[in-house]
Amino acid sequence: MAKNGPFFDIDMTKMMDVSKLLAEYKLPGVDMNVVLEAQRRNIEALTAANQVAFDGVQTVLRRQAEILRQTMEQASSMLNELMAAGTPEDKVAKQTEIVKQAFEKALSNMKELAEMVARSNTDAANLLSKRVSDSLDELKTAVQKAKK
Repeated sequence: MAKNGPFFDIDMTKMMDVSKLLAEYKLPGVDMNVVLEAQRRNIEALTAANQVAFDGVQTVLRRQAEILRQTMEQASSMLNELMAAGTPEDKVAKQTEIVKQAFEKALSNMKELAEMVARSNTDAANLLSKRVSDSLDELKTAVQKAKK
């Protein structure tokens, strides 16, 4: 079976057999080849949108792993700094500074990840939206041809 996307295993040879079968049926005013071609483009658009979504998930996961690695390195470094601080007052001041920096970094990372997810979702939705719009235009054209 040919793999045409991260979520679908579609055997396009079977799709072509169905196309041949449907093309044999003659419905008045309906060009089955046009219908089948539109469905092929619908499947291609869905596959492309799935690929964009899958790529977006992979990008987010890679970034999360990088953030985790950086966080562990920073935690180790900050622990060393905290242990080096002198008086109890210095340690409290250093702890406060470390907590503030960690909180700000966490917020920054969450914002970055949310923007990555939103961008991926928008790209996938745009692909599908364009195909729906094109499909409706194709349907309108087909209906106008059938009236003539």
